[in-house]
Amino acid sequence: MSGRRTSINDVAKAAGVAIKTVSRVLNNEPNVREETRAQVLAAVKRLNYHPSLSARSLASRRSYLVGLVYDNPSANYTIEVQRGALARCREAKFLLLLHEVAGRTEEVMQDILTFANQTHLDGLIVAPPLSESAELIRALDAQALPFVRIAPNEIKHRSPYVDIDDEAAAREMTEYLIGLGHRSIGFIIGRPGHFASGERLRGYKAALKNHKIPYVPEYVRQGDFLFDSGLEMTRQLLALPKRPTAIFAGNDDMAAGALMAAHEMGVAVPAQLSVAGFDDAAIARTVWPPLTTICQPTYQLAYRAADLLLEMLLSGTTPKPARLAHTLVRRDSTAVAPNSKPK
Repeated sequence: MSGRRTSINDVAKAAGVAIKTVSRVLNNEPNVREETRAQVLAAVKRLNYHPSLSARSLASRRSYLVGLVYDNPSANYTIEVQRGALARCREAKFLLLLHEVAGRTEEVMQDILTFANQTHLDGLIVAPPLSESAELIRALDAQALPFVRIAPNEIKHRSPYVDIDDEAAAREMTEYLIGLGHRSIGFIIGRPGHFASGERLRGYKAALKNHKIPYVPEYVRQGDFLFDSGLEMTRQLLALPKRPTAIFAGNDDMAAGALMAAHEMGVAVPAQLSVAGFDDAAIARTVWPPLTTICQPTYQLAYRAADLLLEMLLSGTTPKPARLAHTLVRRDSTAVAPNSKPK
C-alpha cells in the first residue's frame, strides 16, 4: 500500500458504478436500487473509505454541520442535552458543534449569529433558556436559518420544538408528597425568568389548592438551578419557627444542596425531612440518600430535537412539535411525614 488515502473514485471503481451513485448512497438518498446500494456499501467497507466533510458538502451543497447553542448553569442538564443531540447527529452522519453563550441579550444574539455564519451551519438546536428568547427567534428568522427549540415558552412560532409538561410534572410530585402526609412543603424555584421555573411553581401551587392546603409564601424560596442556591435556601427554610417537613426543589442540583443543608443542620432525611428534585440527572442517583425526583427525559428531548431538525433539512418539511412523557421516580429521600398518616 502506498499510504494514499482512499478516494470516492476508488470506491466507484471497486463497486462498478458512477461517482455520483456513490455520493447518493453515502448521503442516503432515495431512488438507488438495493443491489447497487449493497455493492457500494460493500466497497466502502472493504476499502475502509471515510468521506471527507468537504467532499460531501461540495456534492450536496450542504455543510452537514448542526449547531447546539446553550446557556444553562446546570452542568448535569447540559451534558445530557449534548449527549442526546450528538447521538442523533452521528446516526445521520452530521457533525454537531457545541456553542455556549453568556452575557447581555444583545451580545448573546450577535455571538450566536456569528457562530452560525462563520461555520455555515445547516441548522441550529436551541436549548433553554435561549429557546424562550423572542429576540433570538426573530434574529434566526431574519437569517432564514432552520432551528428547533427544546423546552420553549408560550411564544407561538412555526419552528418545531420538543418539551414536557412541567406544570403537570410538578403537580404530580407535590401531590405525591401530600399523599405521604406532608402539609408543610417548601419549594425552591429555579432560575428567575426561566419558563420552566414558573411552570413548576404553578404545578406546586395547583396541587396545594387541589388539596385545600394553604399556600405559605415563606415556604417558597428563589433559587437559580445551582447546588449552592439549594443549600442556602434550605438553610433558610429549616431555620423557620415552623419548618417544612418536605422540600421540593426545582431541579436535582438544588435538591442535592437541600440534602447537604439538612445534613449539616442535623435534620435526618427522610425521617424528619423529605427532599425531592426534578430532572433525574446523574446526581440524583449519586447523593445520599438517592433522590426522589421527576424524570425529565433530557437525553431523549435533545435526541428528538435533533431528529426534528434533520427531518426539516432532509425533507424540506416542517415537522410537528413533540411532547415527551415525564415519570415520577421514588427513591429513599422521601418518606411518610413525621407524626402523620399518609393518604
